[in-house]
Amino acid sequence: MTLRSLKPGVSKTWLIAVAGLMWSSVGLMLCRLAYHWMALNRWRWVVPLEVLGIVLALMAHQFCFSRIARKNITRLSLLTEKTCIFAFQKWRSYFLVGLMIALGIALRNLPIPRPYLAVLYTTIGGALLLASFQYYGCLWRIVEQRRSCLPPGKITP
Repeated sequence: MTLRSLKPGVSKTWLIAVAGLMWSSVGLMLCRLAYHWMALNRWRWVVPLEVLGIVLALMAHQFCFSRIARKNITRLSLLTEKTCIFAFQKWRSYFLVGLMIALGIALRNLPIPRPYLAVLYTTIGGALLLASFQYYGCLWRIVEQRRSCLPPGKITP
């Protein structure tokens, strides 16, 4: 038995599905935390903060997260053989994920009021959730329409 035979290799279709599910799951988790923190307060105070979080989420999606998702979809679409299931994101991105988890834990332990923290969680969670739909759109094009997810001008593998 070789190490190569132990590698959990999957097709690029599965990698795109895993990436979309991961982005959706994390986005929903962050939004759920934000909701529970906001639910403990008076709605007249909470509504403006939640509206701010939603507007910031739309902006973060438009100017940051959608671009990251498109780049990742292009990278995954260019793969030609079965790849390790953990390649749904770049290897160096795992460091960033760890850093973001540590930052989230640190922020929750600081004396910052939860409703203000909920704005940040809504922003990031909402942007992740919205960007995850790009993965699902790509999956739809691959599975149902038998088309590529590569942008025009990219060479298909």
